[in-house]
Amino acid sequence: MRKWLFAAAMAAVIAAPGAVMAQSPIIIKFSHVVANDTPKGKGALKFKELAEKYTNGKVKVEVYPNSTLYKDKEEIEALQLGAVQMLAPSTAKFAPLGAKEFEALDLPWLFKDDATYAKAMKGPVGQWLFKKLESKGITGLAYWDNGFHMVSANRPLLNPADFQGLKMRISGSKIADRYFRDLGAIPQILAFSEVYQALQTGVVDGCENTPSNYLTQKFHEVQKDITVSNHAHLQYAVIVNTKFWNGLPADIRKELDKAMDEATDYTNSIARKENEDALAAIKASGKTTLHYLTDDQRKAWQTAMRPTYGWAKGRVGQEVLDLIAKELDIKMN
Repeated sequence: MRKWLFAAAMAAVIAAPGAVMAQSPIIIKFSHVVANDTPKGKGALKFKELAEKYTNGKVKVEVYPNSTLYKDKEEIEALQLGAVQMLAPSTAKFAPLGAKEFEALDLPWLFKDDATYAKAMKGPVGQWLFKKLESKGITGLAYWDNGFHMVSANRPLLNPADFQGLKMRISGSKIADRYFRDLGAIPQILAFSEVYQALQTGVVDGCENTPSNYLTQKFHEVQKDITVSNHAHLQYAVIVNTKFWNGLPADIRKELDKAMDEATDYTNSIARKENEDALAAIKASGKTTLHYLTDDQRKAWQTAMRPTYGWAKGRVGQEVLDLIAKELDIKMN
């Protein structure tokens, strides 16, 4: 795999700023794993539109959705090697790089709403985390919101005991692994592109994701029950290859920064509405049953998942937990 990525990276050199003729556009390959009609998908297309507009065509952005260019297990390595210039992975993907601190964002019941999340990521928390990527040859540009997770299976998931023995797909976050184990489930790591078939064939019993991803990937068609639990948040970080980014002419990079800022505001502004619309469409489809937690059920989930907070200290470190606790004015213990 690495040889193939290296070959692709060498081929991509022709798109690098210093290797093109003045009249040729700078190519930015922007890869991601979700559909075009999700908040992230629409955000990527908005960035393409604005980047090409603000640079007067000096930059061409090629957007590759739904893992059409790289599967999510491969995409960050491809970025580091220069085979792709821009990605928007979930923040849990950075742990294998040695940036485990990002997984603190996956703690259950951490953000009370989208506004709380957005404020934290625009402030010291978001910037501190991005610095953890600098030594990896990666520059962080923005955080994109995709809302809160639901959870599903072929039986109602209303109480912690309902999870006992279920194989639940996770994207790779050790925090998610831990809180599902606290519920009695058996976490299974699978690439996003493999989830539908795994649910359909019973390789896994259930999963967690946002309404927009459930709808566009048709997960709701192969799960009899979905609990609108809002138990954890899903966020993406838009990142670029540092060598590529720093090699851009200053005037071009300025316009791309402007395009990214506006695309980020757009993406985050539509995330809640997109998820509300997706949830309504899932309900209207009649292909699954939606469940909502009572106050007592929610408290039971919170109590069952609470040990994850104590465990997280050894995983992500006290520093990031203290930073988040201060920003959100919450207790971590």
